[in-house]
Amino acid sequence: MLKHLVTALILMAGVPASRVFAADIVKTANGTVEGVTEASGIHVYRGIAFGAPPTGDLRWKPPQPVRNWKGVRKAAQFGPRCMQAPLFGDMNFRSNGMSEDCLYLNVWTPAAPKPAGSASAGDGGLPVLVYFYGGGFVAGDGSEPRYDGESMARKGIVALTVNYRLGVFGFFAHPELTKESPHHASGNYALLDMQAALVWVRDNIAAFGGNPGKVTIAGESAGSIAVSALMASPLSKGLIAGAIGESGALIAPTLPPVALADGEARGVTFGTAVGASNLAALRAMTTAQIQEAAAKLPIGRFPSTLDGYVLPKAPVEIFAAGEQAHVPLLVGWNSEENGARSILGSKEPTPENYAEALQALYHERANEVLKLYGGASAADVRQAATDLASDRFIAYSTWKWSDLQAKTGGKPVYRYLYARPRPQMVPAMGNAVPGLAGGVISGANAPDTRPLAALGAAHSAEIEYAMGNLSTNKVYDWSPDDYKVSEVMQAYFANFVKAGDPNGPGLPTWPAATGGSDAQVMRIDVTSGAALETHRARYLFLDSIYTASPR
Repeated sequence: MLKHLVTALILMAGVPASRVFAADIVKTANGTVEGVTEASGIHVYRGIAFGAPPTGDLRWKPPQPVRNWKGVRKAAQFGPRCMQAPLFGDMNFRSNGMSEDCLYLNVWTPAAPKPAGSASAGDGGLPVLVYFYGGGFVAGDGSEPRYDGESMARKGIVALTVNYRLGVFGFFAHPELTKESPHHASGNYALLDMQAALVWVRDNIAAFGGNPGKVTIAGESAGSIAVSALMASPLSKGLIAGAIGESGALIAPTLPPVALADGEARGVTFGTAVGASNLAALRAMTTAQIQEAAAKLPIGRFPSTLDGYVLPKAPVEIFAAGEQAHVPLLVGWNSEENGARSILGSKEPTPENYAEALQALYHERANEVLKLYGGASAADVRQAATDLASDRFIAYSTWKWSDLQAKTGGKPVYRYLYARPRPQMVPAMGNAVPGLAGGVISGANAPDTRPLAALGAAHSAEIEYAMGNLSTNKVYDWSPDDYKVSEVMQAYFANFVKAGDPNGPGLPTWPAATGGSDAQVMRIDVTSGAALETHRARYLFLDSIYTASPR
């Protein structure tokens, strides 16, 4: 009682919530860290290093072990975000600046800290959620409020966000890098960062009250693509017990990996463009010089590589062969991942303009597309073009991942379609337009025209709902219905992290999805419910284009 009274008095005095209780001290394998306890009772440890700074001679190398330290390191501030250009004007960072030295993670836990070595996988502990941010592998950070782990921790989960190298720093391949590697591999440093973080979790999470044998990895967009890659990679063996993918897989046409030789050739081309004839010269360049040169290149210029180490072959082949991690998978996408304008351009959504656009895209197969994505009225055409754009962008690759996992993964797959559009922005936002990262774009970054009215849930719209973080986003005018959707979706996610199954008391029953035409899909909206998949023919058509595999 006295403790609660003191807490209330301190809060009334204006003391920040994170200072209400005494900071917590945890001993990790590398040294002792001191976090903070929020007013909710959740213990938070921000900016814990899980890899040595990848700078100087360590640039473009797998993450190296952290040097042990003496004394106590404060863990109250998010570490620096990884190098990136301001490509998404609405991303909201709480990070401590930006730097190549960015291999930090953050932990939210409801458990009191435990002495080192007092728990192991066999001793139980709380389930663990490791979340990887989105941003096309060129932007994003673990400090973004939409990924905040406090709400999940209040559900009895130890939640983490993890930084990983981006763009040229995360995916640069080069013949000299391949030659110096003991694995004869280069590129994929971002994926190696994630795997290093999972090793850190295995070795340290028990001290934070977590169970190292009960780790679920999750992510949205690029984070979801990364989850599919981590499931496919042999380096992840024994590190994950479950996976959540929100919109995206490392399967064509969504940022597919390229042959190592192709990646190396791109690296040589980049070196030539910046006047660096060898690896030593590239490593001698400053961080700013590398970032500025790379920022002038198109997004996706540095793809992941089939390096024979992180990715011994294409993930689609690994999943088809059943060689991926055999763990439960919760996976899905949103109802409006992309807009009709990506198909129609600036033209009106008339049947004539749509048929012309399909002819330009699909040539002799345009009539097949019209049968699958057809429409007689302007409204029908806009919906059909939106569906096609969404499937081409990211829904097909996610479907392919889920379908293969259901066939060969040996564990349940739970598939969803998220359909709740974001509400209108609060009036204070003025004439700003919504962005992909949940914020707004205004001023110099605003597009010339406002987007068309939403037909469904936009790409990334589900993140705050799934993670229980609507209240952290002040852009949108959230209604009771939005909080209802969030309560249901977060409960599904939390149940899955705990038991490998999203079902639980008070929730609509979510059947596992089998591979094939009888797959069940949970439609998440104000009224949620499961139903048979109705668009398999669309995905099989796209499958014939992207994989040319017989069906």
